[in-house]
Parts: sequence; C-alpha cells; structure tokens
Amino acid sequence: MKLYNYFRSSASFRVRIALQLKGLPYDYVPVHLVKGEHKKEGFASIAPSTLVPMLELDGGERLSQSMAIIEYLDEVHPETPLLPRDALGRAKVRALAQDIACEIHPLNNLRVLKYLVRELKVDEETKNTWYRHWVREGLEAFERQLAALPRSKYCYGDTPTLADCCLVPQIFNGRRVNTSYEGLPRTMAAFDACMAHPAFQAAQPSNCPDNEP
Repeated sequence: MKLYNYFRSSASFRVRIALQLKGLPYDYVPVHLVKGEHKKEGFASIAPSTLVPMLELDGGERLSQSMAIIEYLDEVHPETPLLPRDALGRAKVRALAQDIACEIHPLNNLRVLKYLVRELKVDEETKNTWYRHWVREGLEAFERQLAALPRSKYCYGDTPTLADCCLVPQIFNGRRVNTSYEGLPRTMAAFDACMAHPAFQAAQPSNCPDNEP
C-alpha cells in the first residue's frame, strides 16, 4: 500500500495511527500542502479531490477521506478492531470521532486558514484566535460527551478506537497555536494514554520523513 499524505495533516495523521495500530506496512509518499504539491498534475491526476490522505491499495484501487479509509482498513483487517463489536458502541465511537472530524477540523484545515488570510485579509494573530476558538469550543463539547460515558482508559473503552485516531491529531495541531487544554480532564487523559502507546508514537509528525521544524 501507498499512503499519500502530509506530515502536519490531521486527516493523514489519523490514517497513519490506524495503520500502525493494525501493524500494516505501507509506503510513505509525501505531498507538501503548503508548497501546493496537492494541486500539481502529478497528484491531482490520481486524486480528483486533490486532498490528502489518499491510500493506494496493492491492487491499484485508491481511497480518499480519512474516515472512509480507516473504516475500510477495519473491515478488511479486523484484527485490532477500531470499532466496538456492538452496534450501539460503534455508533458512540463514530459520534465521538465525528465530533472532531466533522465539527472541529473543517473550520481549521489549511484551506480555510489560507482563505482567511488571502481573501479576508486577517492578520496572523486573528487567524490563530479563530483556530483556538473553534478547537477549544469543540473540545469542550467533546469533553461533555466523554463525561456521559463510563470511565475508560481511552476515549471509549480500554483499547484505542477510531475516536482516539481523531483526537490525537487534533490535540497536536491545536498545540501549534497554543490552544488551552485546561479543564478537559477526560479528553487529556485519553490523549496521554494514546501517547504512551507505541503506535501513536510511531505515527506522530516528528517521525515522518517529510517532517520540518
């Protein structure tokens, strides 16, 4: 398999975590978003959305969208499952994951931040204030969701799930603009548990071949 991704992309990070948790080997293909490599013909010709991540399977099929990729991997490689076995548990984990992937991340991805600066002419600090506001507000809602669940080591239960694959990249990226995580005990406990796990360590941006300071 080949994973086309960018080391700082939250969505790419999610898929790297899932691949590591499942012990699946893959070739790392960097696509530098800031340099606009995703818009160039080489990548655009194989990825109509011009978005990362994109997973190219051994047979040549290509998959886009991190959540779809992870669920595909979970179905095809059910060892080390990332979703609970019961329907109610799966729905709860998907809801937690979507709290981040659908509610927080779209407001703070690179396309939105570039639009704020280039088209709306906001300055760097205003852009970062926007980022911090939506991450913080979203994680406060996420914390309330966790508080309604039984206590557990990770977001849901005592093994990592799709929700943890989404949480960790969001915490990483929020830290880049000094987002406050005070008063989020369940959220940060789950994050700390994840970062003690070798798979999350291996997948983090500092371990990517295209990592830059």
